[in-house]
Amino acid sequence: MTMRADARQNRDRVLAAARNELAERGTQASLNAIARRAGVGPGTLYRHFPTLQDLLVTIVRDDVDTLCTHGRDLLSDPDPSAALRTWLRALAAHSTAMRGLLATELLTSAGTALHDCHQDIQATGAALLTRAEAGRTPPLRISDVLTAVSAVAWASEQAPPGDDARLDRLLDLVMAGLP
Repeated sequence: MTMRADARQNRDRVLAAARNELAERGTQASLNAIARRAGVGPGTLYRHFPTLQDLLVTIVRDDVDTLCTHGRDLLSDPDPSAALRTWLRALAAHSTAMRGLLATELLTSAGTALHDCHQDIQATGAALLTRAEAGRTPPLRISDVLTAVSAVAWASEQAPPGDDARLDRLLDLVMAGLP
């Protein structure tokens, strides 16, 4: 069933407002604040997204699909280590987008669509890591690498104002221990 043009516009406004609200407030974001920011009534928001989880899934699924497509494209890069770093940098930026809310939701919500997003990230990262490792013994675990990158993303959010290079410095430290 196709959505009416005005309903589609309302939905798009809600998604844009949600991205901004979640980026600013993280776990303190509320559906009512998002509705106000989008200029729609709560009923409009709740018709499209009955819960915060539903809204997160919609936002995150598209971002994760883009991130994983980028990772698969990097599998043909002639420098596997550089490809892995490029993708991990993109992942860290993605992780900071909603101020830690996603990491909490992804890891604690087994069996949900957000957990499925995390599984897609793990599969893409594992493919890049395996290629970069080229037979390293013992092989690294992608779950450990992703945990380290999540920690880097969190730590970079704590940087004092003006320290925009912190994410890259911390990621360089993680990469020093990778192939």
